[in-house]
Amino acid sequence: MKQPSFFEGVVIALAASLLGSALYSMFSSTFPAAAVLRLLIAGIAFAYVFYLLSRSRERVGRVTVVACWALATGVIWFIEPPLMLYILMHLGLIWLIRSLYFYSSVLPALADLGLNGLSLTAAIWAARQTGSVFLSLWCFFLVQALFVAIPARLNRSNKATQAGAENEDRFQRAHRSAEAAVRKLSSIR
Repeated sequence: MKQPSFFEGVVIALAASLLGSALYSMFSSTFPAAAVLRLLIAGIAFAYVFYLLSRSRERVGRVTVVACWALATGVIWFIEPPLMLYILMHLGLIWLIRSLYFYSSVLPALADLGLNGLSLTAAIWAARQTGSVFLSLWCFFLVQALFVAIPARLNRSNKATQAGAENEDRFQRAHRSAEAAVRKLSSIR
């Protein structure tokens, strides 16, 4: 399975923005805007988690992740935290799932956490400047599309592992040469 690309992330951002703003404008006139916004956040987060799981190379634990996500979302919905905390909790779930399925070490996961913070900042800025759900979602998911630029693991640890393997290979060659020389010397007598 090929890795997600930035262009794919832009398409996801456009789709989420169009769908989210259409649903918000459709339902906010008949239902309380806060409830529609919370439902919209949960629905779009679930769709994004489903996208992430479909693009991941890891096959283990997908059903468990979806079940845990649904349970956590139900608990978050039940306790009704303030809207910003609600958003942060869903963003934390997205970060956790992306960290588990796309990164092999802590530092890329922390870089992704920073990217999540940046995307939330961009979305809040867009919401305050324009009041538009479309632009808010667009800014959020456009910054989220940059997660593909974060390497799965740091090259330094790969280089250290490769250097250790090279040293071990050189040692093994030297050891075999030494044993061959000792055998040769012992057969000369």
